Amino acid sequence: MTAILGISAWYHDAAAALVAGGEIVAAAQEERFSRVKHDPRFPRRAVEACLDQAGLDPGAVDYVVFYDKPVLKFGRILDTWLATAPRGFRAFARALPVWLSSKLHLPREMRRALRGAYRKRFVFTAHHEAHAASAFFPSPFSEAAVLTLDGVGEWATATGGTGRGGRIEILEELRFPHSAGLLYSAFTGYLGFRVNSGEYKVMGLAPYGKPRYAGLILDKLLDLREDGSFRLDLSYFDYPHGLRMTSRRFHRLFGGPPRRPDEPLEERHRDLAASIQRVTEEIVLRAARHLHARTGMRNLCLAGGVALNCVANGRLLREGPFERIWVQPAAGDAGGALGAALFVWHQLLGQPRPAGGGDRQKGSLLGPEHPDAAIRSFLDRAGARYDAPETEEELLERTADLLARGRVVGWFQGRMEFGPRALGARSILADPRDPGMRDRINGKVKFRESFRPFAPAVLREHAPAWFDLDPETESPYMLLAAPVRASRRREIPAVTHVDGSARLQTVDEARHGRFARLLARFHARTGCPVLLNTSFNVRGEPIVCTPEDAWKCYRATGLDALVLGGHVLEKEREARP
Repeated sequence: MTAILGISAWYHDAAAALVAGGEIVAAAQEERFSRVKHDPRFPRRAVEACLDQAGLDPGAVDYVVFYDKPVLKFGRILDTWLATAPRGFRAFARALPVWLSSKLHLPREMRRALRGAYRKRFVFTAHHEAHAASAFFPSPFSEAAVLTLDGVGEWATATGGTGRGGRIEILEELRFPHSAGLLYSAFTGYLGFRVNSGEYKVMGLAPYGKPRYAGLILDKLLDLREDGSFRLDLSYFDYPHGLRMTSRRFHRLFGGPPRRPDEPLEERHRDLAASIQRVTEEIVLRAARHLHARTGMRNLCLAGGVALNCVANGRLLREGPFERIWVQPAAGDAGGALGAALFVWHQLLGQPRPAGGGDRQKGSLLGPEHPDAAIRSFLDRAGARYDAPETEEELLERTADLLARGRVVGWFQGRMEFGPRALGARSILADPRDPGMRDRINGKVKFRESFRPFAPAVLREHAPAWFDLDPETESPYMLLAAPVRASRRREIPAVTHVDGSARLQTVDEARHGRFARLLARFHARTGCPVLLNTSFNVRGEPIVCTPEDAWKCYRATGLDALVLGGHVLEKEREARP
């Protein structure tokens, strides 16, 4: 059985993925093991986790494939510096040592990371080839248009193409420095959030403002065409040649210097977030309409960091020309590892996709798992007080009771999620009917900004009754925003955003197993088929990976209870003599 190991590393959110015999066996981000958020370093631990899942030694792998072509990327960096020299020398000088020491010697570095056991050839895909492959090959569609948008790969920043059977074809591309991802990141940095990690904060802040700068952005910063392509006025940006994203001219245009992270958010900041969100949605809509007109296809697959913008995705589904949309759950660089492996299997080795369609991402529950025996061993070593209900029925009843009584529960079950969203395996859960729950979790559990929204997890069959969602539409990966039905907003205030929308997850038994059964139990108990679902972590840390990570987070935060596999821990009970 041919085993293919895909790797993404050294730029942002390093990851590994293993495909064997065409099946996605495992995938994980390095940050979950190193505990360094968005860890870009070579994913040694993630590689080991994927190989362990398959029971393989590195020497048994048939192909190792990297999601990028570093020589081309370095050529772009060198060309950009030469075109602007000596202006960008500081940025170039800072980047040069790591390129010369490791990034330009990837085969050597990968062989070393694989303990010298892998002696076969290495394969390199183009960055947006890997994104396109990650979007189409796991999707349920036999054919689809494929749209990728991110910061930048080698030169491409966006591509449009098609997927048919076991092949993808890229038809057109937008090239650096003109980039929707970098444009959004420029505003992220200007608003005082961390670039390449705080973009979702901008999306969450946007509904609190008005898009009154959208016209100014379209008039001054970019020339947006009907096909979704555009050219940026680079006098407003420093990222092509400097160490900052935006220039002084940008700052003058929008009324002052960048916000410092410790400064309060003003009306201007909220309006800027709303404005760049509106412009980004317009770029995505125009690009999708153009791709639909060119390909005539009914389905669309999306990947690249911009595809994580669930508000844009929701608007595209409602207003765009495509009947169905599928978004890669790990749409950013991490998903490139999976796309690279699938590209080799289908595109280079000519292997067909399975007949019958169906989502091959397996709920994106592709990381490591920890059996109950290992969990119990850890809890005993930690001296934890816990209960172990004898049956799953008792476990679910106990957990549903905790949630219905207003407790905030850490939920750690099965295989870890691949991608940035907690999908019911490494989640913090709560009752969405409590109007004070959002502030409580943001302040005492997550330790993060008060404007940050929470996602509703809803039983799939009940989703249309609670959200403005077509009955045929699924959102298992929390990548679509939809309006909460007006009649339901007062019932689930903790997951209804200020604009009446929600980034929802539809939950079903086939993908989500025990999590779906818990939701069903909560529904039977309360009449509400919705739970508040947020990632099991605190601000600035990756989602928990191991029982020890979960235990530490539970002890250090305002979580009331922890359900760790088949074990239940409650602080209220621990306080009793």
